[in-house]
Amino acid sequence: MKRIFEVNPWTITSHELQPADKRLQESMTSLGNEYMGMRGMFEETYSGDSLQGVYIGGVWFPDKTRVGWWKIGYPEYFGKAINALNFVKAIIQIDGVTVDLATVPYTDFEVSLDMQAGVLHRQFTVNGVQVQVDRFISVATKELADLRWSFTAIDGQTHDVQLTALIDGDVVNEDSNYDEKFWDVLDAEVTNDTAFLMTRTVPNPFGVPQFTVAARQRFVSDLPAIDVVQEDKQVGNVFAGQVGAATQRIEKRVIVTTSRDYADDTDVKHATDTIFASIASATYDDLYDAHVAGWAARWEKADVQITGDEAAQQGIRFNLFQLFATYYGNDARLNIGPKGFTGEKYGGATYWDTEAFAIPVYLGVTDPAVVKSLLQYRYQQLPGAYHNAQQQDLAGALFPMVTFDGIESHNEWEITFEEIHRNSTIAYAIYNYTHLTGDRSWLENEGSEVLVGIARFWADRVHYSARNDAYMIHGVTGPNEYENNINNNYYTNWMAKWVLQYTLDNADTFTSTYQEKLAISAEEKVQWQLIVDKMYLPEADVKDVNDVDRHIFVAHDTFLDKELIPVRDLDASQLPINQHWSWDRILRSPYIKQSDTLHAMYYFPDAFTEQQKRDNYEFYEPFTVHESSLSPSVHAILAADLKMPEKSVAFYQRTARLDLDNYNNDTSDGLHITSMTGAWLSIVQGFAGMRVRDEQLHFDPFLPAEWDGYKFRFMFRERLLEVAVDHDGAQVTLISGDPLTIDVSGETVALEVQ
Repeated sequence: MKRIFEVNPWTITSHELQPADKRLQESMTSLGNEYMGMRGMFEETYSGDSLQGVYIGGVWFPDKTRVGWWKIGYPEYFGKAINALNFVKAIIQIDGVTVDLATVPYTDFEVSLDMQAGVLHRQFTVNGVQVQVDRFISVATKELADLRWSFTAIDGQTHDVQLTALIDGDVVNEDSNYDEKFWDVLDAEVTNDTAFLMTRTVPNPFGVPQFTVAARQRFVSDLPAIDVVQEDKQVGNVFAGQVGAATQRIEKRVIVTTSRDYADDTDVKHATDTIFASIASATYDDLYDAHVAGWAARWEKADVQITGDEAAQQGIRFNLFQLFATYYGNDARLNIGPKGFTGEKYGGATYWDTEAFAIPVYLGVTDPAVVKSLLQYRYQQLPGAYHNAQQQDLAGALFPMVTFDGIESHNEWEITFEEIHRNSTIAYAIYNYTHLTGDRSWLENEGSEVLVGIARFWADRVHYSARNDAYMIHGVTGPNEYENNINNNYYTNWMAKWVLQYTLDNADTFTSTYQEKLAISAEEKVQWQLIVDKMYLPEADVKDVNDVDRHIFVAHDTFLDKELIPVRDLDASQLPINQHWSWDRILRSPYIKQSDTLHAMYYFPDAFTEQQKRDNYEFYEPFTVHESSLSPSVHAILAADLKMPEKSVAFYQRTARLDLDNYNNDTSDGLHITSMTGAWLSIVQGFAGMRVRDEQLHFDPFLPAEWDGYKFRFMFRERLLEVAVDHDGAQVTLISGDPLTIDVSGETVALEVQ
């Protein structure tokens, strides 16, 4: 655990610049608006270690997958989000000295992310001049990034200040093969008050479209423009003058456009001027206020208020801020990458994390249309899912583990074609949307096509064991990625069975159009039901680490044959094991990266008895190292369900402050965006006990001992509710919408808007 920022309910602030923590600081102060985003790197020159990152939603490159030997069905490329042109780059000179905080003496340093407003503030003083930088990526005008430098002499002297504001197309990716670069410059132009650069991704042999990204900058400046920069891959404008006690400001407005939204490069370029024209009369305050108002509208629905624990309060707000900076449902072509706009790791692609963890949050804090966009994203990529299955000579649809366009683009076999459990989570998302909203329209139309495709995949992927008179699934990796190529992973088998049953239960409700299109035969239904009835689900009587008898669902066929040494008996210096052990040693160990067998109980808490949940929790949690950022929230929710509040709160703290406190020592290369859902889930599904049973909303809240209270708002079937829990109990208020009857801790409560 490492905490480099001060604890404050609405800000992420530091007054120190430690070179060893620079990348960590950059990750934590990332900004985004779904359309684009960037790490919190400095605008000005910094010669120390740094990870520059500017990313555009939906812009990626198919990097060739290199394997030592041929594997039939192996993906041809590894899709990755690539650094786009750096439109915040700047050179600051004070009295002829280039500002570089890695080498030049400075004082008065501050970096602060204002989560309420969505603005990054920086400040430092060099040679008697205080420099303030404000940066935001607008949620009101998605193509707009706004930067403002303020220069003030605080030593009673007058100083020469020069700012060179650049757009740089010569960018690199740390994870590129052989230092490859992915952009060509197509067009560049500079005038006294503007600069423009257009870039296009280099050609690829895979038929993936090339992307064009263009940026134009304009200025509102107290200092005069004195020069321009025009190089092969870089353009810019230079401002200079004298600065005294009166503050001199330079505002830089950047409009970024891409070929994703326009027919050709001419239109991409023209759009920068058109959008600039729409904001030409706006002042900085106008643009700032519109942006802040957009964030205020989000916080109005989503804010979680915690009293009595500022660290917990900061954690949940940081999580929600970064989640919404990554995705807010405005573009059905986009999804949520595990690192969002905060780093290169995981390639910036879509994983199963979205359906497993993000959709439940968006269902509670946004309009249903946002979640429909996420469902539509998968529907649009259904042809790719069929392609992925065909690559393995299998029927139906296999949704990818990693993708930008529906085609599997991961480069590890155990992830790509063993971790197939993700297929069921796509179906679970349809169920979850239908279950919580009561809206069956997606299920009965587009969703039916997705469901049936997944069901047909499972029906082909299972095999019949004559010796056991049971259907089995061999050669998989479950949610616990610390075990590969295992047989009969309980979670995978259970979820495959559930998908088939759910599809069968709803097949007759599909609209006639889709029933005709899907043409599910009677023979198919019989076969699906046979698989459901005879699916092999391993279970056993065991003793837990405290020598208590338990009846468990076995993680996979050979899990109990391992040397079952609990995590508590490991030398702490060996943790995290993924940074100290070989992969071979990890795979042979009993240690669980994240919830595996328990994950089914997280998805379907009412499908298992309390004793089943308790037996499995008490057996598996002592072997779980939680080295996936997705793990703590699941355990927080299950612990709350089992009336273990201390454990639930401990796991909440870990998920809420995973990045803020760098629990897993891996935040420097980007934030864990999809796991940032975990804090909200822990509070709403865990502490507050939110469930929907028989079409009725239920809450069963408890108050963490360390807190004085918590309050959140929750969207439910076109109603906005507020749930408040304190030492006096729980109160649920209907803020808007029709009257509603709910259950609170076993008591029926009728709600009306007051």
